[in-house]
Amino acid sequence: MKLNVFYLIAAAAIVTVGCNKAESPAEVQHDVTTAQAEGQKDVAKARADAREDVADAKKDVADAVADADPKDAADQSKDVAQAANKGDYKIQVAQAEATHKVATEKCEAMSGDAQKDCKDRADKELDHAKKQAEQRRDGAG
Repeated sequence: MKLNVFYLIAAAAIVTVGCNKAESPAEVQHDVTTAQAEGQKDVAKARADAREDVADAKKDVADAVADADPKDAADQSKDVAQAANKGDYKIQVAQAEATHKVATEKCEAMSGDAQKDCKDRADKELDHAKKQAEQRRDGAG
């Protein structure tokens, strides 16, 4: 019985210590490179989605103009601006999240409290970037 308790305590200690263990420089570089590639894909997708949303909104304006409906055309024009604003927001958030992924992967090169502090800083920077994107979105709307 005492031996089982000892093993449980030892296993818990190993798990706790392993949580903030530094990764090798090669592993960190691989993870950073992967995070950068994923971030670029996410930002590119956000940009493509934003372009598509704006194009759809512009098509709606053209349809309203073709139908000789000035009120509808004016309403659709507002939708173009809103789509562009929303797209900009999504791009900014995607960029912030991509930066965050890279930053947290770089934190893996550290250990212990330094790693935790690094990740906390990255989280705060992400929150700040998202708040700025929200302010720009809400200020433009």
